[in-house]
This record gives sequence, structure tokens and C-alpha cells, in this order.
Amino acid sequence: MKPLFTAIFFALSLSLFSQEFSLKGTVVDENQKPLSYVNVVVLSSADESFVNGTSTNDNGQFEIESLAEGDYILKVSFIGFKTVSQSISLKSDLSLSKITLIEDAESLDAITVTAKRPTVVRKPDRLTFNVEDTALTEGTTLQVLKSTPGVIVSDGTINIKSESATIFINNRRVQLTSSELIQLLESSPANSIKSIDVITNPPASYDADSGSVINIIMSKNLVTGYRGSVSAGYTQGVFPRYNAATSHYFKNDKINLNINYSHTGQKIDREEIAEVDFLDSNNSIQEIWNSGIDRNTKSKTHNLNLNLDYYLSENTTLSFTSTALYTPIFDYRIKNNTVITDANSVFDGRFTADNNSDDDKLNIGSDLGLNTNFKNGSSLNISGHFTIYSYERDQNVFSNFFDENNTFTNFSEFNTLANQDTNIYNAKVDYSIPFNDTSAFDAGLKFSNVTTESAITRVDIINGNEVINTANSNAFDYDENVFAAYINYSKSWDKWDIVLGLRTEQTNIEGFSPTLNQTNTQDYLEWFPNASISLTVSDNFSLYGNYKRSITRPNYTNLNPFTFFLNENSIVVGNPDLLPTFKDHFVIGTNFYKYFTIEAYYINYKGAINEIPRQDNTTNIVAYTPVNIDKTIDFGFDFLFDYSPTNRWYLSFGTSFYNISEETDFGNDIVDLSQWSNYSYLSNDLTLLEDNSLNLNLTFTYVGKNLIALNIIEDQFFSELSVSKNIFKNKGTLSLGVSDFFNLQDQKFATRYLNQSGRREIDLDNRFVKLGFRYKFGNTKLNTNERTTDAEERERIKDLD
Repeated sequence: MKPLFTAIFFALSLSLFSQEFSLKGTVVDENQKPLSYVNVVVLSSADESFVNGTSTNDNGQFEIESLAEGDYILKVSFIGFKTVSQSISLKSDLSLSKITLIEDAESLDAITVTAKRPTVVRKPDRLTFNVEDTALTEGTTLQVLKSTPGVIVSDGTINIKSESATIFINNRRVQLTSSELIQLLESSPANSIKSIDVITNPPASYDADSGSVINIIMSKNLVTGYRGSVSAGYTQGVFPRYNAATSHYFKNDKINLNINYSHTGQKIDREEIAEVDFLDSNNSIQEIWNSGIDRNTKSKTHNLNLNLDYYLSENTTLSFTSTALYTPIFDYRIKNNTVITDANSVFDGRFTADNNSDDDKLNIGSDLGLNTNFKNGSSLNISGHFTIYSYERDQNVFSNFFDENNTFTNFSEFNTLANQDTNIYNAKVDYSIPFNDTSAFDAGLKFSNVTTESAITRVDIINGNEVINTANSNAFDYDENVFAAYINYSKSWDKWDIVLGLRTEQTNIEGFSPTLNQTNTQDYLEWFPNASISLTVSDNFSLYGNYKRSITRPNYTNLNPFTFFLNENSIVVGNPDLLPTFKDHFVIGTNFYKYFTIEAYYINYKGAINEIPRQDNTTNIVAYTPVNIDKTIDFGFDFLFDYSPTNRWYLSFGTSFYNISEETDFGNDIVDLSQWSNYSYLSNDLTLLEDNSLNLNLTFTYVGKNLIALNIIEDQFFSELSVSKNIFKNKGTLSLGVSDFFNLQDQKFATRYLNQSGRREIDLDNRFVKLGFRYKFGNTKLNTNERTTDAEERERIKDLD
């Protein structure tokens, strides 16, 4: 029994001598005000290794428990203050006197310089533009995109060079119409943006319909606490615009909550000169129609975004995301004056057309997801998505007609009422498992269903009476089901990295027009492989290449056979015979000496979908209709350079020389067009003043004459200036933005092939000066939390143009 008693006595002695104690204290600033969220760390006095740590609460208090008797170093630190270190000897519970932190401008400067200089990180399949805490984030989200290398924002479109881009926010596809997307990005403050990913070769986990992707990564709460901000902006273009927004973030042990609300009121002016040469059977000019078009768009929008994470356990999270965009006012006011002359410019008549359209839109999309991380490093994500989209347009068109003597002859008037209701459901399962430290495998399944019901009724006003125009009234029902599965494998070894993926999608579509008793069906199974490979030859030289096949499905509205009248002679017509576009994208490139990148690429589009103007030389009607262009080839060479001449100056430059060719058969003749072009950008970011509180971004972008949708577009030059000044100890920010100060951003189109001949000049309302103010409160020192959900079907919702 003696050994047993000895063991018991030893254990009791060990327990007595290993008694644990606590350490308490309060941290204040020089004015004796409590400092919350201060880092308090206990280190071993022997080797300064970490022992325990915490942060102060709202009253500046902290408590660290479970400390054994001994000697320690207490380190107290907070951004913008000098770090305090003191030695303590712990023999019992200890309460320290107040610890005072003194502001350290020099230390703050050093941190700010690093944080406020954007950087570009290039990988084989993407470019990451880090902009958090730079002058760019004091503008709008749309302005940040305009300054992102490779991205072009113009006239309601967002492109990566000549290709339309798909927009994601935190890896969740933004399910809005093109015009709603521009409204959302223009009304959303950019102060929560962490970085922008321009993904030219998305992995197989992305839907095959993604194409090239712009993923906006937002900063969110990671540590316990609360922060918020309020902001307001005033923009003076042709007409004044305003916006206001507020953001709130909260997190405790169980909940991570993010709520954003913004409201925008604006009136946008757009002036256009359009000329159409109507031709005879020999393609000689018979008449010239010259139109002056003035369009004002007045809108008020409300946007609410909610993100909620509930931590069921340490490894399992339930997430809910919802985005609501409500536009109670979206009014077009179009005034058109068209002068008609013969080939010798002799006056032959004219007409005026006033188009007043009132829209009402509601778009709500919600995601529910469950994510579980397992002990072996694998993860399982199950998610569902639901969208409701409601749209109504009430339109009135009134036209006056004058003869060759400019004498009034007659008038016409009609009203249209159009509506569209869309429901989108999808469910998906994603599973990821790391085989080891150098390889991983991903797989997933997805099902989606889209149903949409659309109708349009035209009422002609004849002798003061309303008469339904049955020839231009219609209805359309659309039903789409997509079944998808994918696998993805990545492997790294020595100097090599490889990613291989394969996605397959089965699509079943039925479109039915009850008024025409016409049904359109499509059923197809397609495979979408992708591959990326890179070789790091040395620290100063690497090679890479990638390939991806993808699909672009038609917008739901494009498929319906509706005719929307801008006036009696300008219409927008749907195309129920549209087919999907298939794209093959190849890239090879090299990075060398850290600052330089050279790429060569080749893209082959089969059946690219473009909305083009088609003139009927017999009826004098110009119809804007979506068509499949049989073959489109885009190839070119990119040269990129990123460098920081000083700690306060970041420089990014890129230029691309590329060729676009389009070939299609209109039944009687084949159109074959080709055009070389250049795309170049230069971006400068500067940090000024001793306290680094003044930040400036200046970006120039040049787009040479290029070919898009059988139209030649003349050169454009984009210019953006953003300036921000931090005030109120960095809690407040004043910002100034100036756009298109050289007035070279407007568009000029020319159409000339077969029996089509026309020109357009569009004066966009993109010259403006913007003033803004933002104030942050609560805990402003929070990190990032990135959400990953998506629902690609909503992207193809399209306004009734």
C-alpha cells in the first residue's frame, strides 16, 4: 500500500502547487476614457511564448483566468496607441491598477501606409484587386469596378474588355436585371469592399453559365462586438442625384449579423442622335431618317441586404441571406424628333414621338445554407435559393406626323401594359475533402427550376376610344429545369500546380405563347471541362495555362415573342428561337520579376447572343432583336505591369492588343466582319500628408475602335478621380469624385453590312462631381468573413426594354 499512498500524496501536492489564478485590469486612454476591444496578452517571461489572452469589453475591462503561479510579461496593444508591456509576478488573484495607453501617430502611420495602398495579385485563373481602406472605397461600388484593372463599365453594361461579365458578391451571384444591377452598384457605398476578383477561368464549382466572373468580396464582422456606419452622397451630373446608406454589423458567440440599407434618388439624362439609311433593292440610299432623342430616367430605389450566420456548433453554421430591391419609381421620359430626307438631303417630312413609361419593380432573393466542417478537413454545404421577381410597365406613346411642307397631317396614340412574374428555386449540395496537404477533391449536385409568366396588352386610342390591338397583345409562359453535377481536383507538388474540373448540365426548356398557340422546347445535355496548370521555374519566373468551356443561356424575356414599341417605327422584339451560346477559352501566360505579366488568349464563341438593330427597308421599322451570331472569335495579347515606386505610390498598367471577328448567316447572305483593337489602363494610388489621412486614386482607361454585335464602336477614353480625407480620428471620411473630365467617354456606333446602314451617337450622363461623407461608430477594427452562396438563374432576368 505504501506506493499507493505515495502516489496519492504526490497528486495532492501537485494539485496544491498547481493552483490557478486570475488577472484583472482596466485599460483607458490619456483622457481616462475606457478603451474597448484592446488586445491583452500574457507571455511567458522565460521565452515570451504565448500563454493566454483576451480583449477588453465596452468598459475597458479585461479578465484572464486559468493562469498558473509564476512570472509573466503582460502586453497591451491597440491600433493607433503605443504598446504597453510590464512584468508581473503571479502568486494569487491579481487586480492591476488602470493601464493608460498613449496615442502613437507614428505607429498608426506605419500601419495605415500598408493598409491604404491597393495591390494586384495575379493568378493563372484570376486577378485580385485589393482595395480595402483605400480612397476607392469612399465612392460607390460601381466606381470601384470602374477602377478595377480589365473591367469596363459603360452604358448599363459591365464587361471584361469586350465580354459581358457575371457579377458575384461574396461568391453569390447577383440576381438582378442589368439595369437593376447598375442601380444597385451605383447606390451602394463601397466602404465595405475588401477586394475584387476578376476570374477569367472559374472552376467547375461555378455554374457553366458563369463565363467570366467579377466577384466583389465584402468585409464582415469576425470578432465579438458591433460596428456601424452612416453615409450620404450628392452627385451633380446633368441633374442632381443623392444617396444615403447605413450598415450595421454584430457578432457574439452564436450570431454573426450584417444588415445594409441604401436609398437612392436620381434623374439621369441621355441624349442620342440616330441616323438610318433606308436602302432600295440595289442597296442605294432611298431615305435618311435622322432622329434626335432625349431620354430622362427618374428613379427611386430601396435596397436591403441581410446576412445572418448562426453557429449551431463549433463546426456547423446555418446561414441566411436575403437581398431585396424595391423600385417604386422608375420613369422613362423619351422625346423623339425624326426628320426624313431623300438621298440628296431634301426634306420629305418628319414626326415626333413622346414615350412616357412608368415601371414598378420588386426583386427579392433569399438563400438558406447549412455548412459543416469535419475533423478530417472535409466540408459539406447544403443550400437552397428562392427568388420572386415582379415587374409592371405602364406606357403611353403619342406621335405627331408632318408632311414634306412641315404641315401637321395626323397623330397616333397607344398605351401598353406589360407585366412579368418570375419564380426561381434551386437546391445544391457541395462536398470538399483534402486528400493531404497538397491535393483536394470537390464534388457537387444542383437542381434549379425557373417559371415565368409574362403578358403585354396594347390599347390604341382611336377617335378618343380605346381599342385593344390584338396583333400586338400577347402572353408567354416559360418553364426551365436544369440538373447539374461537377467534380474538381487540385494538386500541388514541387514547382507544379494543377486544377482539373468537369461539370455536366441537363437542360429542359418549354416556352408557350397561349395567344399564338406556339410552343418552343429545348432539351440538351452538355459537358463543361476546365483545366489550369502552372509551373514556378524560379522566384522570378513562372508559366501557366488554362482552358474552360462554358455556356450562356438566353434571358427569359429575350425568348418571349413580345413587341415593345419605343415609337411607331422603333421596336424591341423577342426571339423564341434563341439558342444558348457555347464558349471555349484558352490562355497561356508568364509572370516574371514580380512586376510583369504577359498573356496570350483565344476565345471561340458558338452562337453568341447579341441584341442588334435590324432595319426593314420596306416598312421603315428598326427592330432591336436578340440573335445568335453563328461564329465569334476573340484572340489577343495582354501586357501587365504592377509596381510601387514608393511606399506612398502604387502604379498599375496594362495594355491588350486583340482582334474580334464575327460571322453569321442571315439567310440570303453571310456577314463576316473583323476588327483589331487596343485596351489600355493606367491606375495611380497615392497616400499623402504626414498622418496618411489623404488618399487619391486616378485611373485612365482607353478602349480603341472595336467590334461588338456587328457594330463598330469608336474610341473611348475613361477618366476617374477619387479623393478621400479621414477626419475625427479616422471615424469620419470626406470624399470627392470626378468622372469623365475629358468628356471622351460617349459612344459612337456604326452599322454597315448587307442592306443595313446606320449610325448612333450617345451622349451619356457620366460627367459628374460627387461629394460624400461617412461616419463609423462602434468597434471599427473588425476583420473579414466571406460568404459563399449563389443562384445563377436570377442573372438571366431581364427588363422589358
